[in-house]
Amino acid sequence: MNSAQNAPNSPKLTPNMGLKHRNTFGFEVCAELAYEITAAEQIPGLMQQIAEQKLPWRVLGGGSNVILPKLLPGATLLMNIPGQEITQSDESNALITVGAGVNWHEFVSWTIEQQLPGLENLALIPGTVGAAPIQNIGAYGAEVADFIDSIEAFDTVTHAFVTLPKEACRFAYRDSYFKQNPHRFILTKVAFKIPKAWEPRLQYADIAKQFSATDAKPTVQQIFTAVCNIRSQKLPDPKVIGNAGSFFQNPIVPDQQYGDLLKQYPQLVSYPDQAGMRKLAAGWLIDQCGFKGLRAGPVGVYQNQALVLVNHGDGTAEDILGLAKSIQDKVREVYGVQLEIEPNIF
Repeated sequence: MNSAQNAPNSPKLTPNMGLKHRNTFGFEVCAELAYEITAAEQIPGLMQQIAEQKLPWRVLGGGSNVILPKLLPGATLLMNIPGQEITQSDESNALITVGAGVNWHEFVSWTIEQQLPGLENLALIPGTVGAAPIQNIGAYGAEVADFIDSIEAFDTVTHAFVTLPKEACRFAYRDSYFKQNPHRFILTKVAFKIPKAWEPRLQYADIAKQFSATDAKPTVQQIFTAVCNIRSQKLPDPKVIGNAGSFFQNPIVPDQQYGDLLKQYPQLVSYPDQAGMRKLAAGWLIDQCGFKGLRAGPVGVYQNQALVLVNHGDGTAEDILGLAKSIQDKVREVYGVQLEIEPNIF
């Protein structure tokens, strides 16, 4: 743990900044005070100023996993810290340190260019590297926690920079120590440990289907391309139609509850989880309740994937959350399962 130093330079401040471009739902949002963070050293002085003025504050990365209101009062820290480098490499692993503001998909592409496979199943997930561990993003049988070595963050309680090893991050399904302690840590750098021994992860049906016609082991590039194609087919481009990707977490239920549901609904889609538990496909549950393709005023449910809620143009956070509640209520009524919202609500 290192004592916080006074920032040698201050972050750029833009008052009353529009953030429509900084949230993938495309909501009209105004940040009262927007600070562009391009170096970790800018944070201690700014946080001291925020504390002295008793301002509300929050950190915003790529805005891909958030639901923002029309006004963000106080300070909004726009996380733009750049940089990525291989800091250590031996026969077993490569260690890569990455700035929290780096685009996640661009980082995944870079690792493949560096011939360091492992992250390919997480391709095309929107957002920044710094936001990825908070949510413990995952897709197609992989989670970011599988590859994290340590995380550097500014602790707003002790007003000091800390480095947390993976074990201290308490990663779980779409969860972490950072998510459990909102407003405490500002992530500035992530260190990834990429094993040199690589095996393709093909257990998810969508991925397996892509390579079922051949017995040959697919290459990293082939899996990367397949994941990008699958995600593009299932998820709308936020530049075309506003969305935050998967809106609900896949609920995890005990085996007994899963067995009871399976008797009643033989087509129930699910995946194995930890011992005694089963992960249900939230998209299937929503689809079966008749929401797929539904439009509710300016918002709706994506026609190709029931797990995705969309903004058709002039929607607001209130519109999306109202639709989400209707979906949650219906799924709970029919299946006795509670769906949890995945994006962070500001």
